[in-house]
Order: sequence, then C-alpha cells, then structure tokens
Amino acid sequence: METQLDPSKDDLPLMANTSHMLMKHYVLDLDVDFKSQVIEGSIVLFFETGSSFRKVGSSVEGVCHPRSDETFKIRAFELCHIPVTNASACSSKTGYNDFAVCGKGEKDTSDKNGNHSNRAQASGISSSKKCCDIENHGSEDFLLVLDCCDLCVLKVEEVDVAAVPGIEKFTRSAKLTEGSEELGNLRNQIVHELVTLPADRWEEQLYYYTCCSQAPGCGELLFTTSTWSLEIRKAGIRIPRDFPRAIRICYKTKPEGRSVTWTTDQSGRPCVYTMGSPLNNRALFPCQEPPVAMSTWQATVRAATGFVVLMSGENSAEPIQLQEGIFSWNYYVTMPMPASTFTIAVGYWIEVKWESLATEVMTNDVISLPFSKADFRLVEGGCGHLEYPCRFQNPGATSQPVIPHRVFAPWCLKDLCAEILLELIPQCLSAAHATLGTHPFSRLDVLIVPSNFSSLGMASPHIIFLSQSVLPGGSHLCGTRLCHEIAHAWFGLAIGARDWTEEWISEGFATHLEDVFWAAAQQLPCDEAREQQELKALLRWRRLRDEVRNSEEELQVLRPKKENTGETSESGASIIKHGLKAEKIFMQVHYLKGYFLLRSLARRIGEATYFTFLRKFVQKFHGQLILSQDFLYMLLEDIPEQKGYGLSVESIFQNWLDTSGIPKLLPDQLVLLLESLLEEKTLCPRTLQCLEKTYRLQEQDAEVRHRWCELVVKHKYAAGYGAVEKFLWEDQAMGVYLYGELMVNEDAKQQELAHKCFAAAREQMDMSSAKVVAEMLF
Repeated sequence: METQLDPSKDDLPLMANTSHMLMKHYVLDLDVDFKSQVIEGSIVLFFETGSSFRKVGSSVEGVCHPRSDETFKIRAFELCHIPVTNASACSSKTGYNDFAVCGKGEKDTSDKNGNHSNRAQASGISSSKKCCDIENHGSEDFLLVLDCCDLCVLKVEEVDVAAVPGIEKFTRSAKLTEGSEELGNLRNQIVHELVTLPADRWEEQLYYYTCCSQAPGCGELLFTTSTWSLEIRKAGIRIPRDFPRAIRICYKTKPEGRSVTWTTDQSGRPCVYTMGSPLNNRALFPCQEPPVAMSTWQATVRAATGFVVLMSGENSAEPIQLQEGIFSWNYYVTMPMPASTFTIAVGYWIEVKWESLATEVMTNDVISLPFSKADFRLVEGGCGHLEYPCRFQNPGATSQPVIPHRVFAPWCLKDLCAEILLELIPQCLSAAHATLGTHPFSRLDVLIVPSNFSSLGMASPHIIFLSQSVLPGGSHLCGTRLCHEIAHAWFGLAIGARDWTEEWISEGFATHLEDVFWAAAQQLPCDEAREQQELKALLRWRRLRDEVRNSEEELQVLRPKKENTGETSESGASIIKHGLKAEKIFMQVHYLKGYFLLRSLARRIGEATYFTFLRKFVQKFHGQLILSQDFLYMLLEDIPEQKGYGLSVESIFQNWLDTSGIPKLLPDQLVLLLESLLEEKTLCPRTLQCLEKTYRLQEQDAEVRHRWCELVVKHKYAAGYGAVEKFLWEDQAMGVYLYGELMVNEDAKQQELAHKCFAAAREQMDMSSAKVVAEMLF
C-alpha cells in the first residue's frame, strides 16, 4: 500500500511501523513551564515485536480478570519514587528528575526548523527503505519509526532494565551475564515478560514499569527527525526481534506545537490543554498514532504551586510536594487504548463540590428504561480483548449506575457549574448505564475548558472537556452535550475504529445514543421522548441537507477507503485522507449520516430489539477496535429476519457508507421523515421543492405520496397541487381524508381543487366513500 502524501488534499500520515514494533506501555515524566510555554522531560516506551513477526490482532482473546476498583489501589507516591539510581540519563534543570530533557552542556544539533538528531553518528539514515530490509534480514539496520512533529528530540537511549533490583524474577535465567548480545537478549526477555503479565498482577506490573523507566541508560541510539516522524536505529541491529524493547526519549515541546494550546482561562489565569488537534498527540510526545498500537500508560507531571493537573487516568491523583513551589501529579491507565486518546489539562482549576451531602444523595436515583430489563450478566467465556483488569467482569462495576465523578472549572464559572453540572452528571451517567450497562471507565472528571476550545465537548478516558457555551440558558444544551460525550465512553473509547477514516463509528453512535440517554435522564414518558427525538431528527436532517449542498462530495463519504478500509502498508504506516483539511474538522456529516443510519436500523427492527442487540455488541467488542462490517454482520446474524427484507451489509455500504449525499431512503423511512415534517408549522417552498426532487416523491409508493400530498396541502405549496389532483384520481382508496384537509384550511384555491377532483371522480367512487367526501365538501 502506497503511503505517498498528496499535499493538495491535506492528508495526514501515520508513519509508525507498527507491523514491526508495537508499543505496549509508555511512561511520561514531564515538567510544565508556563513561562517558556514548553513541556519537557522524557518518555520511556516498552515494545513487543509487531504483527509481521508474531500473531496479534485487534481482538486477541485473553483471560480477562475482573477489576475491583476498591481492591486494586496504588498510591501515586509508590509509583513514581522508586529508589533506582540513574547515572547516565538526562539531568533535570530542576534537580528532582533523573531523566528529564538534557540541554545543558550539549551541542545544539537542531536545524533551522528546530528538529534535532545525532545525525553525525547516524549518517545515511534518510529513509526506511535504505535503512531496513526486513524480509531478507537485509544489509541495513532496522529502523524504528515513531509519529512525531513539532518536538525537539534531544536524546534517545536504550534503557538498562536488567539493572532494576529484583528484576531477575522476569528472566528464565536469573544469572545476568556481561556479554553484549546476551545482555541485550536478556533485556528484551525482561520487557517481554513484563508486558505479558496477567491482568491480576497489574499492580506489580505498574510498579516494575516505574522501576524500569527510572533505570539508567545503556547506550545512545541513533536518531533523526523529519516533519512527521522520529526514526531510531541501533547500529548492527537488522531485525525487529533484536531491537531494544525499552527506549527512553528526552525531548521538549515547542510553544507553537499543535497538540496542545497555551492560553488563559476565563479568569485570566494561564493554562495548557490538549484541544483535540487533528495531529492528536504526536506534538506532545513521540508515539505510535495508528489505532492498532493500543497501549497502557502512566505519567508524572510537575507544575508550580496552584496549578491542578488533570489527565486521562484511572486514579484521582493527589499532588505531592517535591520542593518549595513544585508539585507532582501521577496518573496511570491499565486498559490498553490508542495514544490518540491521551489527554492532559493543566491550569488553575477549581473543583466544584456539593454544598451538602443531602443534595448529592438526592440526585443518585437509578434510572430504568422500558427496553433495559435484560440483565447485564458477565461476559460468558471471558472477554475478547487483550488482557487487562476489565470492569465488565466485575460484578460491582456492572451494577454501578453512577461512577465517581468530579467537576473542575475556572474560578469565575464555579457557581454556574454547581448550579447546572452537579445535578446533571449523575442523571446522565445513570441513564447511560440503564441503556448500555457497565461503565467502561471507573471514574470521570468533567472540566470546563477555556473559551478558545473549538468544540462543545470532547471525551477522553476518564475525563470530558466541555465548552463554557453549554452552561447558560438552562440544562438542555448542557445535558444533551454531556450525554453525547458520556456515550463516547462506549463508542469511541472502549470500542474504537480500527481505521480513523470511519469516524462515524464514534460520532454516529454517540449522536444516536445522546437522544436516548437524555430522554432517560429527564425521565420523560415514552410519548414525550419520542416527540423530542422526532424534533431533533428533523433539525438534524435539515443540517445534513445543508451540509451536503455546500460541501465537497468526497468529504461526505463515511467509508472513503471502501473495500480498502483497515488496510495499511507492509510496515503498518497509512494515510488518513483529508486528515488535515481545515473545513473537515467542522463538518457534521459523519455525525449525522451515521445517526440516521442507526436511527433507520433501530426503527426497522424495533427499538427494544435494537438496544438489546447493542448491549450484546458492547459486551462482545469492548476493549477492541472494529470496522463497520463488524457491527453490521453481527446485527444481521443476531436478527436474521432482516435479511429477508433486503437488508444486507452490501446494501448498507452502497446506500449509506460508500457514497456521498443523503442516502436513498426506504419507503417506511420516507414515511417517517414526511410525518416528522408534517409536525412543522412552516416549511418554505424551496424546502418542499428540494424535498420532492431529492427523494423523487412522485415515483414513490402510495403511502409516501399520500404523506407528500398532506405536506403540499398543509403548507399551501401550489406547485404540488398537480400531485394532489393525480393522487385523488388514481389512489381513491387512500384519498378520502385528503378532501377534508383541502377544506379545513379554508383556502379558496384548495377548496376549488377539492370540488374539482370530487366532481371528476364522484361517479366512479363507491357509495360510502362518495357520501363521506360529500359531507366534507358540502
């Protein structure tokens, strides 16, 4: 598969060669400097060989151990202050970090763009083709490629994990030898044993990850940086199997780096946060961006007194004072996820709390739904994902409707957040649990981010960013947005798209579930919930219609790579089409077309049946990456009767996912759409004209044409009166009450049309129909 960029299309490259080396865990150790607007420190990466050299996939089965959130606890201090001597790595400017970015006393090797390398030693590293011939165990060194941009990489070194006290337990031979080759193999064996520890030993695993991350270096590695990548090699190492499995990269971000934004909050105080850049996190730390590189992580972040560090993490970190004016925050994650899901926010955030315990207890009522009576039993036969401490196997977690949560905001928004968010969050969490069952994550922080945030919300593991725009004007906008982001815990995070171009898997599901969650959170009666959802559907249809009119057709396709979706090059690298296109960031087509597809499926098979199936799907695929066909094939296998009605994966691809524009709706779907439009007070002639043309309403069946005639009459659309006249003549069995609608508007032209049609058809009408119509007209 070619990975050549087309600059004119703003494609985004994923450069990491994940098929050769696959990241399994990373340890960040960072200092946040607001004066220079730089984050500096190091990342230690732990690898296994990739799928080209061992069997691995997105749905590798392992023994899944239950996660008990009360039993498994690690103090952050124990994680990040292990007495391991580091004699070689980068010396910290502040004196308390043994391996932060080293800049003092080193020759500046940066180029005019700020890129660094030790290319004097690494002469000849210019491309992966020249430096690596894997299949033939070639004549050149193996090249590890990481996704990286807008970073100053200062040093790359192998980590001597064999120097960690007690690490002998991870070797088959406890005796450490001095032979370079043997010692290299031993280090790799240690890392292999560490990354493959069973899930019930996650605390021990996390402890030794920390120890290894603080171990001394045992030799610098050759590296060079380019616009999109960091390329690393070790002289004489020609195949991935022999490449170091633990490496440390010392680096610092650039103020203009595109993964984070440095700004001030609404109270005028400095802050920095990951704002959901199309680049994701490659300008925050070197990583493997392809989703298949699902890894765990832990991070130590230091900031000045007064700052609060929030992050994707299973633990609610508490600050540790290291020295006067400097505090450290430590987080960890044991569920493997793509590096793109990592999120951080550092600022003068204030935690918003209840004024009294009694108020909080009142909001934690359990919500039930009409279609949620099926029990959420543990997954039979274990989970299908890579092994990790899984909440879906924990009885306590499966029955927990509201997970622990906190709210943070700038000081000036504290009271507004207390008024709106504190009550909404437990209601929305309980509604989500009633719909889908087990919350994939054990806790949740909600942060009101600065006003320069370009979205209304963004979900990451354990943390949601919300725009201040959702707060004023009551609870509706805030509640619906909160429900949307909570839905991403299941679709987008716990279940992710294996190919980034299939954004609809995340956004379409979240948009569809948003309505269901919000109706349940409000505890609306079924009729009111349906009315609310029909109105939202109408508004979304109009938005989709307008976007389709005013955007490039190529950007309207939900599966742009079609049958090549999910494919990568031999190395694992790939190209995200239009990934950097500015207007694509603000397009709603993958939200709205995805929403209408799921709404269509739910209506067709029945909502109760659909949501029962969706819970089964979540139980099967949580913790994994999927493609569209994984969902569709399971749906049709679980509900086989749909195949008899012309519904197939191929037809859904053709009508919904692989083509631009608004899909051609089935007759029942058109009836539902037209009935929704009948509830609108006014529709302009241009809208009606577009509707008729887009869906070729004159060519549809009688049910559809009947609803269209009702729309024509209601909105006095004179251009459609011919269709009404034709319908009253040709479809007399269904047109009786249409006469009444023509008369009730008290419009002279419509009444004249009714009399004209009745006069022409009266002699051919049966007596009963003729009598009813006559009573309407005279």
